[in-house]
Amino acid sequence: MSRNLISLSAIATLLGGTAMADVPNVAVDIAPVHSLVARVMDGVGTPDLILPPGASPHGYSLRPSEAAALQNADVVVWMGERLAPWMEGAVATLAGDAAVLTLLEAEGTILLDYREGALFEKHAHGDTDDHADHAEDAHDHEEEHDHADEAHDHEDEHDHAEDDHDHDAHSGDDHDDHDDHDHGEDEHAHGDFDSHAWLSPTNAATWLNLIAAELSAADPENAGTYYANAAAGREELEALKAEVNALLEPVRGGNFIVFHDAYNYFESDFDFPAAGAISLSDATDPSPARIVEIQGRVRAEGIDCVLTEPQFNPGIVATVLEGTEAITGVSDPIGATLEPGPTLYPQLIRNLATSLAECL
Repeated sequence: MSRNLISLSAIATLLGGTAMADVPNVAVDIAPVHSLVARVMDGVGTPDLILPPGASPHGYSLRPSEAAALQNADVVVWMGERLAPWMEGAVATLAGDAAVLTLLEAEGTILLDYREGALFEKHAHGDTDDHADHAEDAHDHEEEHDHADEAHDHEDEHDHAEDDHDHDAHSGDDHDDHDDHDHGEDEHAHGDFDSHAWLSPTNAATWLNLIAAELSAADPENAGTYYANAAAGREELEALKAEVNALLEPVRGGNFIVFHDAYNYFESDFDFPAAGAISLSDATDPSPARIVEIQGRVRAEGIDCVLTEPQFNPGIVATVLEGTEAITGVSDPIGATLEPGPTLYPQLIRNLATSLAECL
């Protein structure tokens, strides 16, 4: 009896190990996208997060462990070089054999124009159709994203050798996660559209299916689970949008500005436009002229709220608000304060809405 139990236990362990061995290694750039990938992989595996919580995607130096995650990846999911130009070379060098899904170039992704001025006019978010088909030929695996369940031939197992690469160009333990603002890059270097597209739950819903297609191509045996998880995730996002609209309804029409112009997609999805931004979309420090321009809007239009982020200079916000009755609220567009995983994305969107509603 005991021998049979031991044998059955050993067989179960071996079978379980074999199933897990077939699950692809997946590397993801930022926490919100990692959350979407984790939702699709739920019950199958866990993706690796490249940027730690709180790190800015606009400028970063890879640690050795993060470089290793890219090197070992069978699939890489990232926003694209328009958000993280520093990562393009790392993906090409370290993950050259991996399948790569670039979300900002993926078919169906809605892109909004980059906002240059400190002051925003009322949004005309419907005028973005010209961006929707911008990437039909940009992604190597686009044909699998029509959700026809066609499996690409990814039989090569991306056998990345574990030889020690010299990561001097990509690693360093002494970097500051928030010192990216001195790189001097204008957001135009990242493209003529706003790269913070993850703050649109509409985009997130589209990406769930794209992620499921990419993972299914690399791991056909678990395709059913990936697509089922993606469908469940889309339903959850629909419920989230209804919840957020209910949170914002009592304060709809309130006037607010943001410290960092990262919220265009959130504003568009929920029809709740900001009046302006203190800092550019790439989070570089504002010029004195820009601060004066924002001060004028705050005073002239009776701005009620400034949404700031914990990593930015509070002195600049204090200068903008001097002599006004506006209050500040803290927002977190990247999930810096949240635990990475499948629940991070909906919590991030929920927290943004809560912070805005409480500030107004």
